[in-house]
Amino acid sequence: MKLKAFTLAVSLSGFLLGVTGQSLAAGSGSWSSNSNKDLKNAIELIEDEKYSDAQPLLQKAIKAEPDNADAYNMLGYSQRKMGNKDVALDYYTKALDLNPRHRGANEYLGQLYLELNNPDKAKERLAVLDKSCTFGCDEYTSLKEAIEAYEKAQ
Repeated sequence: MKLKAFTLAVSLSGFLLGVTGQSLAAGSGSWSSNSNKDLKNAIELIEDEKYSDAQPLLQKAIKAEPDNADAYNMLGYSQRKMGNKDVALDYYTKALDLNPRHRGANEYLGQLYLELNNPDKAKERLAVLDKSCTFGCDEYTSLKEAIEAYEKAQ
């Protein structure tokens, strides 16, 4: 009987990890599996720091998929990198309206808050990431390090 209960517990744990892993990946802002070609091309441009060139592709991606939190997140990121912080804030907010646990949008919004000298708001984003990243994630680590560097510089 003990072996049967143990086997059931192990099976259930594996199932829950599989389901949780899939849902976390979908909400993490992991665009490598995204099927939107315009978004993929825009991300390549962003990786090459061609932020303004990425804008039309991101707008096209949103037109095709109005609920694509990844596209809004990347619009926010590229706008922030171009110095348009108010516009970036709007896009990050839209991404988080669509997916409050979006890891990329939470991290990048936290980074924006640091740029706006609002570390308390950045820490709020860190707390969201802490809850979303059950076993830790790069976004949490990156924002935590940015907050620590910000505080040391003050």
